[in-house]
Amino acid sequence: MYRMIIAAGVALFGLAACQQAPDLSAIEAERAKSVQRYDIVLSLAANDKAIAAGTQSGVVLVSADQGKTWTRQALGATSLTGLAVCPDGSFVGIDFNHKIWRANAAGADWQAAVLETPRVPLTVACDGKNRWWVAGSGAKIVMSADQGAHWQVTDLNEDAQITALQFVDEEFGIAAGEFGMILTTRDGGATWQKEAAIANEFYPYALLFTNRQTGYVSGIAGQILRTEDGGRTWAKFDNLANASLYRLFMHDGKPYGAGSGGVVARLDDGAFRTVPYPDAIPVFLAAGVSLPGELAVAIGGPGGLIRVIGTHVN
Repeated sequence: MYRMIIAAGVALFGLAACQQAPDLSAIEAERAKSVQRYDIVLSLAANDKAIAAGTQSGVVLVSADQGKTWTRQALGATSLTGLAVCPDGSFVGIDFNHKIWRANAAGADWQAAVLETPRVPLTVACDGKNRWWVAGSGAKIVMSADQGAHWQVTDLNEDAQITALQFVDEEFGIAAGEFGMILTTRDGGATWQKEAAIANEFYPYALLFTNRQTGYVSGIAGQILRTEDGGRTWAKFDNLANASLYRLFMHDGKPYGAGSGGVVARLDDGAFRTVPYPDAIPVFLAAGVSLPGELAVAIGGPGGLIRVIGTHVN
């Protein structure tokens, strides 16, 4: 009996020894990639030296060659929902986990500081004086002039989220939030005034002003509104791309947007129209940014999607 067991064991050992070791090269090659399939790109920002992509997976992706190659920098338990570039070229980003991040103009040396308010940061901007602006839950807008060491808080005392914020110049800024909320400042953020709310409790995804008077706001179900009086009144604007635009940004002198269904849109002939590009994937694009000095924009979304697409018009 024992001899039979030993013989069986030897046979199994011999069989295992004869089997070829599994080929793990494909797995190792995938792990070595800078951009992983589980990355969800939530934000993009670019200066003339680097592109930075914030993800939901605790890393920031940085390219120094206009998106041809990327380096992967682990930040820990982070979700970078917003990124902006300051006039000095530095990057600033908001983390859903109550932090604010900064990096130098090369997109390196990322450092974090605790962001106590707003509790949920939803939008970030940098003004002409390199001051950081963050807004979000509780209708709060905060500003730091010393890279997060101290904060000035503006509390609107309302149960509403501010989802978009932009400084057009050093004095004029505008914010948009739930229930059609529109706020403006004309003194560099020292004070903020409530304008008449956008009708029908409009929920803004993104905001883009081209100057103090003209601006666009995108919302649910592909809605786009335009103001020509600095945010005091708004009117429906044609969106022939038929997609919700989650990010609005300027590129080559024109407003652009990135949104649902893999759509990239551009303002042409009085309407937002689809920008065709090769191998478009019908997923939500959470991020889009102009590449300075290039006829191209970068877009980002789920599944490790981060691409540079050309915008040259023949």
